[in-house]
Amino acid sequence: MTDKSTGQKPIKKYAFVLLIFAVFEAVALTLWLAKDNIFYLFNFSYIGVSISLGVFLYIKKYKYARRIVQLLVGLYMLVYLGLICGENMQIEGFWYYLFTGVFEAATIHYAVAKIFGPLIFGRGWCSYACWTAMVLDFLPYKTPRQPRKKLGFIRYITFALSLIFVAALFLAKVGSIERIMFWAFIIGNIIYYAVGIVMAFVFKDNRAFCKYFCPISVFLKPMSYFSVLRIKCDKDKCVNCGKCKKVCPMEVDMTDNSRKRKNGTECILCMECVKSCPKDAL
Repeated sequence: MTDKSTGQKPIKKYAFVLLIFAVFEAVALTLWLAKDNIFYLFNFSYIGVSISLGVFLYIKKYKYARRIVQLLVGLYMLVYLGLICGENMQIEGFWYYLFTGVFEAATIHYAVAKIFGPLIFGRGWCSYACWTAMVLDFLPYKTPRQPRKKLGFIRYITFALSLIFVAALFLAKVGSIERIMFWAFIIGNIIYYAVGIVMAFVFKDNRAFCKYFCPISVFLKPMSYFSVLRIKCDKDKCVNCGKCKKVCPMEVDMTDNSRKRKNGTECILCMECVKSCPKDAL
């Protein structure tokens, strides 16, 4: 029995959905048993189900498939883990747990989603889970309306400032650092949203924050260069219409299959290029 729209057997068509769920479930079970904490089973199972659902809806050609995943994962990380559980899931939280030598919460999150995970799924985090981009993607400039600026150096400044901030707290032996981390999460998010919204309107680009300011991209960019999951172009089908370049929010040249392609480490796997290609070349 085959799917009439694609000619593929259902089991083959949805194999990737099952693969994603299996990978996250494997991580969930491994961390649950290794840390003897059932929270990790719930946490990564929930994220795995959310992403698998998004891929399923994408295959079914549902228009808002990615946005659903963004909201399911982004709100979970921001509201439940951040505000309710009091975990600083921003980069400051990562530095905090790293300095205390505790492999919990933010350190595990960064290891899976932003340091080693990108070796498999590149900067998919930016498209499907980031709670900052979740809000910025509602703004009107879904594709850049101005040429890209040479302001990428700003991300290294914000990266350094986050490290200096946490290091200074430890060096000064400030009390109640964990409480400070909670408020740093709240204030940091307010600053990120404010900066991201202002940058979107100034540069007429929803993703200006991701391109120039976000400190997390310092981890994501070098690792995503080696990403296993990549969008590739079938040169035999491509007619060089340029539609993929026009809809790409990160201005990646998807017609070039080289890992050194223009803005190659910026690809967030949003699939807009794939959906816009008239020849199914991507």
